Amino acid sequence: MKWVTYRGADGERTGVLSGDMVYAMPPGVALLDLIGRGADGLRQAGEDAQGSPSEVVQLGEVTLLAPIPRPPSIRDSLSFLDHMRNCQAALGAGRVLSDTWYRIPAFYFACPVTVLGPYDDAPTAPGSAWQDFELEIAAIIGTSGKDLTVEQAEQAIIGYTIFNDWSARDLQRLESQLAIGQGKGKDSGVTLGPYLVTPDELEPYRRDDRLDLQVTALVNDTVIGSGSTAQMDWSFGEVISYVSRGVTLRPGDVIGSGTVPTCTLIEHLSPTAPGSFPGWLHDGDVVTLQVQGLGETRQTVRASRAPHPLPARPNPDAVPAPRVNRAPARVPYSRGLHEVADRVWAWTLPDGGYGWSNAGLVAGDGGSLLVDTLFDLPLTREMLTAMKPITSSAPITDALITHSNGDHTHGNQLLDQSVRILAAQGTADEIEHGMAPEMFAMTQIADLGPVATPYARDRFGHFDFSGITLRNADQTFDRNLTIEVGGRQINILNLGPAHTAADSVVHVPDVGVLFGGDLLFIGCSPIVWAGPIANWVDACNTMIALDAPIVVPGHGPVTDPDGIRAVRGYLAHVAEQAEAAYRKGLSWAEAADTIDLGEYATWLDAERVVVNVYQRYRELDPDTPQLEILALLVMQAEWLAKRGS
Repeated sequence: MKWVTYRGADGERTGVLSGDMVYAMPPGVALLDLIGRGADGLRQAGEDAQGSPSEVVQLGEVTLLAPIPRPPSIRDSLSFLDHMRNCQAALGAGRVLSDTWYRIPAFYFACPVTVLGPYDDAPTAPGSAWQDFELEIAAIIGTSGKDLTVEQAEQAIIGYTIFNDWSARDLQRLESQLAIGQGKGKDSGVTLGPYLVTPDELEPYRRDDRLDLQVTALVNDTVIGSGSTAQMDWSFGEVISYVSRGVTLRPGDVIGSGTVPTCTLIEHLSPTAPGSFPGWLHDGDVVTLQVQGLGETRQTVRASRAPHPLPARPNPDAVPAPRVNRAPARVPYSRGLHEVADRVWAWTLPDGGYGWSNAGLVAGDGGSLLVDTLFDLPLTREMLTAMKPITSSAPITDALITHSNGDHTHGNQLLDQSVRILAAQGTADEIEHGMAPEMFAMTQIADLGPVATPYARDRFGHFDFSGITLRNADQTFDRNLTIEVGGRQINILNLGPAHTAADSVVHVPDVGVLFGGDLLFIGCSPIVWAGPIANWVDACNTMIALDAPIVVPGHGPVTDPDGIRAVRGYLAHVAEQAEAAYRKGLSWAEAADTIDLGEYATWLDAERVVVNVYQRYRELDPDTPQLEILALLVMQAEWLAKRGS
């Protein structure tokens, strides 16, 4: 039999599904009550309902709820070890599991008050940017029992249903470092449904002590994974026997199987190819789970409100060093909007380190150009709000993305749809194929070791990477573009590749202002993600030749051509030192460790020399192995720690 719980005119109703018709029990009779009668009692109730139903309704005319909307308890096991291997590999820890996985069937307690029906909207976990699903099946306990044998445990199962274990992977990853079990990462919802199917209906699929049900998981009707429940390494009988040790199980208790391998997003995350990841779930995504013999669930993901913030406790063992950008500034280097020339403003965010980027606004008659957005939505909203006294009469008509990095693009979605976003073709390509914004949360949650973990959280912990939907360019160009905004001529030059694959600058000739994007880090060390370094030096020469007296960098205080010369000097110095080390036969790591930064040693983020030397070595020797960004971040932290800063 297939049992359903549905919403009727007089509240929750229970019935037996036959074909597309539901034969209902009298009002007030819950499926949990019937399960308490045992398998024989449930069968008899079903026969009575079909013979003398309280009402008969078409399945398509009712709203199905979870078969047991309020189960006494939910336990979720981890019975598919290939799922665990895949998850471990996705997080960069290899596929070899610890011996304990082979000794006991692991499980944890899930939240019975956030049970969802098979077609209910699924809320994201508040504060999570990594919402995921897991395709599982669940066994429902039908008889009370304690200290059950495997055989008794199998006999205690009264039915099966689809089980979707909604998971907030970033919260889960963070909480796992406490080693005390699951918390808010597994709290946002468990989907059960659409039916409770009794074991006799599934006998044709039984293979020894396991069910061989074919499954498929889809997001927006695109297949994410598929497989069979027969892949379970621990059977339901074994799991339930273990769960019942010293504990009395009750009718209606739900026991999840764990995730069928590949039927969850996290297994498709590759540390070496983050661009291939299909992406975490966002508001409006539709998740469909199909299980042979058990039916289908189909749910729309809905964003939750941001959680109420809790300030972190001071960590006496991780006191960050004070950071002060000491570079000379043409205008006060403070957070906010500064007019640097007639109707030209710079938005600056001290101290210029990772994520603390600058942007700009050029206003004309009836229109304005925005130069870049910021690293997250709150920062971008703050900036756009501060600009409203200007943009109310000269609305933003165009926005130029200087390059692809998230601290200059993640706020694009907040711009009005009428705004034309411009970018060099190389920038648009990098945005299209680059890392999803929410993946930056890895820097906040990953356990990178005792040195790199506090470093990464200090650098990136201030930002909110949730809710970001990348908006790419509406119009691209190759090298140069001249536009008119509100009657003002604005020249855009792509001087990359250098910092990234394409790096554009904005020249406002009528007032002598240059927005240099991330070709310019003032008072803080540049970082070479693309190169070649020689091309970046040439870009500096081109910017100097523009002879703009006011220069707004991508990071750091507003400067002048001397600031450009300082960046050029740093790049030439590092390239020269790295090449000398290469000629001596030193490895790139040895070169980075021993380099003399000279006058540039006092610049903020001096540890970026690790990346810059590495990139110079890759130019000199293309066979230099390519490293992941997180690995380079760890090496920067270790370089800094060696120097006691």
